[in-house]
Amino acid sequence: MAEAVAIARPYAQAAFETAHAAEQLAQWSDALHAAALVVADSQVAALISAPGSNADQLVTLISEIALQQSGGASGPEFGNLIRLLAENKRLHALPEIAAGFDVLKADTENRVQVTLTAASPVDEEQQARIMDALKKRFGRDVSLTFELDKSLIGGARLSADDLVIDGSIRSGLDKLASALSN
Repeated sequence: MAEAVAIARPYAQAAFETAHAAEQLAQWSDALHAAALVVADSQVAALISAPGSNADQLVTLISEIALQQSGGASGPEFGNLIRLLAENKRLHALPEIAAGFDVLKADTENRVQVTLTAASPVDEEQQARIMDALKKRFGRDVSLTFELDKSLIGGARLSADDLVIDGSIRSGLDKLASALSN
């Protein structure tokens, strides 16, 4: 995982600079995420790793699907990125490239992506209060994504960039078990 992130960083930076200069951050983000989904497909992944696969056909397939999903606005530069990744056998890094691109995009837009994971559904009013508190804490706009995870038993976990606030019962039980075993 760490290796894929390290591989992805310069590609994400280059893609970001290209998209930012063309004022197409949203389109490039959409295209990168679509391309990441394509290469994550088991059949496409098998083609990518198969010896003798036609690289040009793979590049065309990935680029066309991604450009359709993004409205085609990212242009020929996007196809060049996919071609470069294929030539360097780095297509597998597309999910990390998309994630890295989104971090740079969020910084530029003064926005932070926060994931709220809870053991039970959180209504819209509670989510709005959480977003308001996070806006004050971060001094940035907040995009909140909610995930349901019953394994937390109760409580919630917030994660934003490298900050994690874990108020779940599962975390508390794990800490208690650790303390008792020492």
